[in-house]
Amino acid sequence: MRLFAAVLPPVPAIEDLRRAVVPLRSLPGADTLRWTGTAGWHYTLAFFGDVDEELLPDLYSRLERAAHRTEPLPLRIHGAGRFDGRALWAGAAGGLDTLRLLAERAHAAGRRAGVPMEEHRRYAPHLTLARSRVPADLTPFTAALGEFEGLHWEAGELSLVRSRLPVDGVPGEQPRYDVVRAWPLGR
Repeated sequence: MRLFAAVLPPVPAIEDLRRAVVPLRSLPGADTLRWTGTAGWHYTLAFFGDVDEELLPDLYSRLERAAHRTEPLPLRIHGAGRFDGRALWAGAAGGLDTLRLLAERAHAAGRRAGVPMEEHRRYAPHLTLARSRVPADLTPFTAALGEFEGLHWEAGELSLVRSRLPVDGVPGEQPRYDVVRAWPLGR
């Protein structure tokens, strides 16, 4: 099962961002980007990749512990940025130190459960909005969304999400995401 740990924004926050993204789709060059669906907008904390079934009980237990040790935190979707001209994203504001701590704990939970983890980097919270197969000038998009101030909400849950990649060669096909388990933050 292909899994990752995430914080999922509530529907009103996603809808607020969706309304802000709609005008971006008419900017020059927007038709060359692959836009992600709102179902894929989440703050990935730790990517586990394909996890063997026998590791799941320990992973569940360790993620539950990580959630209970981390207090709920205020968040909002905020601003925009890009990764190497290949990904356009919306950022986060609010309790970022706590969000980074939760990301560290989720990564450690995977490693300690025996999941082969990639090298851990400093956590940069983002929701991927669009991707490009080749480097693109995303400056007009980041400028248009740079001042975005989303709705305030409280992140109160750590989710373990299963991702199913799209079928290759099917136009418009999007990844599918299903929450496998979720744990409340705090005790």
